[in-house]
Amino acid sequence: MDRTRLEVTTAEVPGQQTHYGNVFPLAYLCTSERASPADAVDWARKHAVELITQAAEYGAVFFRGFPLVTPDDFDAFVAAFELPCFSYETSLSNAVRVNYTPRVFSANEAPPEVDINLHHEMAQTPIAPSMLFFFCDTAPEAGGASSLCRSDALWDELSEQSPAFSRACQERGLKYTHSMPAEEDPLSGMGRSWKSTFSVETRDAAETRMAELGYTWQWLENDCLRATTPVLPAVRELDSGRRAFFNQLIAAFTGWKDSRNDPSRAITFGDGSPMDDEGARLAVALAEALSFDVPWRPGDVALIDNYVVMHGRRTFRGTRRVLASFVAGRTPQAT
Repeated sequence: MDRTRLEVTTAEVPGQQTHYGNVFPLAYLCTSERASPADAVDWARKHAVELITQAAEYGAVFFRGFPLVTPDDFDAFVAAFELPCFSYETSLSNAVRVNYTPRVFSANEAPPEVDINLHHEMAQTPIAPSMLFFFCDTAPEAGGASSLCRSDALWDELSEQSPAFSRACQERGLKYTHSMPAEEDPLSGMGRSWKSTFSVETRDAAETRMAELGYTWQWLENDCLRATTPVLPAVRELDSGRRAFFNQLIAAFTGWKDSRNDPSRAITFGDGSPMDDEGARLAVALAEALSFDVPWRPGDVALIDNYVVMHGRRTFRGTRRVLASFVAGRTPQAT
């Protein structure tokens, strides 16, 4: 890359993997000692198109040592890419989050003892972001890594070891069932209220929105809502010609558990037939074996292609504040 006021080099990180001839993740290290956040923003703006392309090719791009300190610094860094914003407010995300700017929000407000299992962001909904930015504002005392897994590599392994299960996923698709409270439940990793999820205040408005999206639903006690998605794909064709295991199967099968949800009822094949538990357990094991854990330090940023890479969160001790910003498309535009 051409040089700006920042001195930036590619770097190795512990545990870095290689897939399809590329490292995973690709990592950049800033070695400038007197650089400012404005310098980082200028550098990102200059190299945005190349970095977006690299995120798709490598799966994830990791930035360390860049002079980014505050949520506003992170906001400006993301804005430099000139990509369309995928806001939390208008998303169908299950997670409880807190907005810091219209573009930046907390990754998840779930307690530290909650392990957030690997998933593609919002693949359990009809509308998913294309790319994700994460920023470490405060690193925890211990644990708290973000786990990353290349889903194209996972698909290749899964197809080889369980062709029947893989074929069922690809041909039948998946349905997800999720019970939501009427008010936010920050103790759950999936505790966003149905009012916030569908941007409504009444049951009638929620039903109208769900009908538009192709959901079916049932109202439960305590004004909770059990909603089931239309048939959604379990596999995605990538621009590279490969296929990715693009879904929320692992998270739903292993982690959709709280006072309202039971993982055994969270997911079926698209035709309504029960999930193949043996195949799902194999997917979980393969994904864990393929995972790379991001060792967060304050100021770190990760850019993830949501179509290629799934992510999760390890449990942790202490205070952890990782912020997020999502992207609706891949083409830079004026913001």
